Amino acid sequence: MEIVLKNSKSKYLEIFSLLDLDNLHEIFKRFSSIKEPLEAKIFAVNESISSHQLLKLKNHFDKINICSLCIYSNNRDTIISGKFLKIDSAYVKEQEMQNQLLSFNSKKKDDILHKGTVRSGERISSNGNLCIIGDVNPGAIVSAKKNIYVWGKLLGIAFAGKSGNKNASIASLYLNPLQLRIADIIAIGPKEKPKNCYPEIAIIDKQTIIIKPHLIENKN
Repeated sequence: MEIVLKNSKSKYLEIFSLLDLDNLHEIFKRFSSIKEPLEAKIFAVNESISSHQLLKLKNHFDKINICSLCIYSNNRDTIISGKFLKIDSAYVKEQEMQNQLLSFNSKKKDDILHKGTVRSGERISSNGNLCIIGDVNPGAIVSAKKNIYVWGKLLGIAFAGKSGNKNASIASLYLNPLQLRIADIIAIGPKEKPKNCYPEIAIIDKQTIIIKPHLIENKN
């Protein structure tokens, strides 16, 4: 399920994937301070979403300033669930939805700053650098065309250099991921927990991902 949020000036504030409907509070908390009306579009491609699941999602939308909520899906059960809850719902072919999502993603700003925990089932993607102030839990996936910086614990999956940039890196205060990927190089996270008290960074060295201390040199 892909959710697109935009304001009245048609500026896209957020485009994110939602895989886990049980962890909605933290996702929507960051939008609660926005006073201006927002439009929300839900794209459910090949997904059957029950009315119970949609009601749970709608209740969270009702807590933020949403002036318009629409569902687009190629699954008839999802459309029926939406109409049952009196949500504007339209049947759209899969390719047309994919084209719309591609268009939305191309309008996203390059660098993204995310504040808060990225929970299991969540995905955050950036067309530039991705900086997360918070933890990335197991089951979460974060990705960026450039570098990833996690000011917290990185316990999920991280993919930097999506465009093939082998100079990209992944840095974290506590680097213990399930999986790391930089460009086309993949590495499984270390079995042992980090024993250090300093940030670490993952880079490619001789076609292998290595992890080393991420220390800032003092030039004084």
